[in-house]
Amino acid sequence: MCGIAGWLSSSTNLYEKTWILEKMSETLENRGPDEKGYYVTKECAMIHRRLSVVDIEHGKQPMSAFYAGETYVLVYNGELYNTEEIRNELITAGYDFESHSDTEVVLKSYIHWKEKCAEKFNGIFAFGVYEVNNHKLYLCRDRIGVKPLFYTHKNKDFVFGSQIKTILSSTVAEPVINEDGLYEIFFLGPARTPGQGIFKDIKELKPGEYGVYQNNTFNITTYFRLKAYEHTENEEETIDHTRYLIQDSIRRQLVSDVPLCCFLSGGLDSSIITQTASSYFKANSKGRLNTYSVEYRDNEKYFTKSLFQPNSDTDYIHLMINSADTKHHQIILDNSTLAEALYDATCARDLPGMADVDSSLLLFCKEVKKDFTVALSGECADELFGGYPWYHNREVLFEDTFPWSRNQDIRRKVIKKGLFPKGEEYVRERYANTIKNVDKLPYDSELTARMREMFSLNFYWFMQCLLDRKDRCSMDCGLEVRVPFCDYRIVEYAYNMPWELKAYQNREKGIVRKAFEGILPYDICYRKKSPYPKTHNPVYFRIVSDKVREILDKKTILTEMLNKQNIENLIQNPDNIPTPWYGQLMRTPQILAYIIQLDTWFDKYKVTIE
Repeated sequence: MCGIAGWLSSSTNLYEKTWILEKMSETLENRGPDEKGYYVTKECAMIHRRLSVVDIEHGKQPMSAFYAGETYVLVYNGELYNTEEIRNELITAGYDFESHSDTEVVLKSYIHWKEKCAEKFNGIFAFGVYEVNNHKLYLCRDRIGVKPLFYTHKNKDFVFGSQIKTILSSTVAEPVINEDGLYEIFFLGPARTPGQGIFKDIKELKPGEYGVYQNNTFNITTYFRLKAYEHTENEEETIDHTRYLIQDSIRRQLVSDVPLCCFLSGGLDSSIITQTASSYFKANSKGRLNTYSVEYRDNEKYFTKSLFQPNSDTDYIHLMINSADTKHHQIILDNSTLAEALYDATCARDLPGMADVDSSLLLFCKEVKKDFTVALSGECADELFGGYPWYHNREVLFEDTFPWSRNQDIRRKVIKKGLFPKGEEYVRERYANTIKNVDKLPYDSELTARMREMFSLNFYWFMQCLLDRKDRCSMDCGLEVRVPFCDYRIVEYAYNMPWELKAYQNREKGIVRKAFEGILPYDICYRKKSPYPKTHNPVYFRIVSDKVREILDKKTILTEMLNKQNIENLIQNPDNIPTPWYGQLMRTPQILAYIIQLDTWFDKYKVTIE
């Protein structure tokens, strides 16, 4: 994985902007600590920071190729998992290769198939190709949106990059937010409307989109969207097909020229990855697989079970370690360190995020990076296979709102009375715009149609928030995290699987459980869904409460928008919120941590309001 950026201008001589290009490159250093590279002409600059994973010697970038009178220049961030199939197809078509890197495969795929090249790829990626003579830039993002790609287009300048901070460092875009941006952070955050960069002039290429910039015009095309088709397989075939797709995706993602490990929580998804990877390692004489888990100091002492978090992970992790025979490492986080890392997590994401759910992942990845460069993680099975409670509670399922952020009352209480009167309307519009575009079959039942809507909401919203978190927090540490459940073949298959099969035996992710019955320990296979672990230690709550009180004592852009009395009441009565602020985990301690992240963001990024 890497960091990429570029700048096209018909009004600025980019030869004279070397110091800005260096600055843009520096913002990507954590994503690509191993090498940096530039391609610069008067009107085009392409920037690359490399994290070396495959073909360390020959995968250098920007990579260029001359073909049929045109020079093509590529900057690429990602991994292809069908590299050899595409390479062989291109060799048959007459292309030669000088390396075994997927970078060269991407470049020559573009030369051969042009804008349609992404339809050939199975992987996670964001890349740009510049055609020198045609003065044309092609940008593309993977189908699922695992890898980020932001851009701004102002006057005669077009800038793109892996991170928001990269765009801001170009000075083409400024850290300004308008009313929509405020609605995003207060009424939807940490989620974002697809394509929304929060800052006024910054956008993001959506999952499954490519764009072409030429003659000061940027045209976007969608090459992948969720499409409905009839599921024709019977129960046994569906079980076998589900198992095949998941195992095949995992095995494809175990290719690496640097050390690789797995994250293990003791839950179903990470255990499937661990068991499959461990078997692969043994079969290919790669030694024992290393696994990592995260825990918080004294958490067992203070753990309180809930509907969303019914049990602790520890016993299940040990069960899985023994089953897969892994070399396991437990990372224990301290509560004060967790709170301090809220600042770094905000900067990693360039936005307020999922509070300590982000900061813990950032700290965890820093520890893993000490020994490994690549890790596999179990994100997104819940979104695809109905793992969340909101898939199974009929009342919540048919509510006309985002199920992970049902109650706007707590959000309204955090801000001053009378501010942002259209906040709830903004949320309703975003919700309605998503479900109106859901692809369905004419004969879908009411339940099937609603399940397609719920799948789409999770895919385009909740899942993107988790993928943002995983990418920014891991890549900020120079750690590449792969997510096997995000294989587009799994996504397409799961979207069209009937609910009675998906929820096999009336269980969340029932079809996945059945598919891996006998492969995983029974207690793992049928463990009730439990989310990413959070701290239950009251010390953490005291720390973030004190920090928020310090923030409220200052006069800032942020505090002028906050309802100080209501926030103090929340600190005094932390259990008085009926549902989480967001998702399953963001209750009072995380709401306070979100306020800390907001304060950091406004301050560090010098955010102004239009």
